[in-house]
Amino acid sequence: MKQPASEAQQGGPDAAATPEPPTPHATTHSSAKSSGEKVGWRALGLRLDVRNLSLLGVLAALVIVGGITKPDQFLDTNNLQLVLTQASVIGVVTVGMTFVITSGGIDLSVGAIVALASVWATTLATQEYGFAGILFTAVIVGLACGLVNGLLIAYGGMVPFIATLAMLASARGLALQITDGKTQIVTVDSVLDLGVRDSYILGIPPLVLVFAAVTVIGWLILNRTTFGRRTVAVGGNAEAARLAGIDVRRQRLYLYLLSGLCCGIAAFLLIILAGSGQNTNGNLYELDAIAAAIIGGTLLSGGRGTIVGSVLGVLVFTTITNIFALNNLQSDVQQIAKGAIIVAAVLVQRRTVRNGES
Repeated sequence: MKQPASEAQQGGPDAAATPEPPTPHATTHSSAKSSGEKVGWRALGLRLDVRNLSLLGVLAALVIVGGITKPDQFLDTNNLQLVLTQASVIGVVTVGMTFVITSGGIDLSVGAIVALASVWATTLATQEYGFAGILFTAVIVGLACGLVNGLLIAYGGMVPFIATLAMLASARGLALQITDGKTQIVTVDSVLDLGVRDSYILGIPPLVLVFAAVTVIGWLILNRTTFGRRTVAVGGNAEAARLAGIDVRRQRLYLYLLSGLCCGIAAFLLIILAGSGQNTNGNLYELDAIAAAIIGGTLLSGGRGTIVGSVLGVLVFTTITNIFALNNLQSDVQQIAKGAIIVAAVLVQRRTVRNGES
């Protein structure tokens, strides 16, 4: 009789699922197999470290390109602060997306949830409650959408692609209905003040500090908690995780709740940054978040995730967008470049996993 599979263990800076242990019938080869598996996953962990170093190299190269093409503008302190601030919004979304993808799922509704949370939190009725009312509404709307996604996927048996696609359409439609296509201006000074330079701490915008806090918390949860190990285990082998005693459905519900929470936080940051709520907010955030997670090293099929790599991916994409904007390049060129990067990242990822298993 087979023994239940154990929960996945972490290795290095990234969380990765370990193969299912051998059965008692394979005792003659167990020692050699175990050694081979350890060597294989240790080598894979080394490749992931190399990937992060490579992303740092790409980021450095982009900074050099920006400095050469537009030295007075790109290297200006205000512009660099703007890059980090813009990265903060999509970065918070990407942290939640990393957890979902690590578990073997996908969330196409993150951009629409950000839009819905931002417009719901900036209605006149909500703004009457001030700072706390706007923050509370944004977070609650994000959590509610994540709850619906989680229930449909975990307990309704719907495919994540279909469930989150339906949420995308519904949330966008509801956001449009709330705003009637108009921009909702924020009039709460305590919210707007967080976006001005006087609120910067040691030259760092508050939004960047929030992003840093979310990143650190996300890394700790994924790499140093039982919740993170269960997330990796579910993504690596859901059936083995179930046999090990993990409530797979509940875990998936929690993960989509976490994604919704990140969307709510990102919506609040976007309200601070834009000073308004619009139904067009968060456009294509799902593409940017998925792309950043993938090029960072998170396995699209699940079983491995890296918060550090995802954050580096966000910074790479945000820097590319900023350089393109400063050089007056059209947005369609940006999307083509992002698409090419995604394809290249997936091809490299497949080869990395294949070599790690060999």
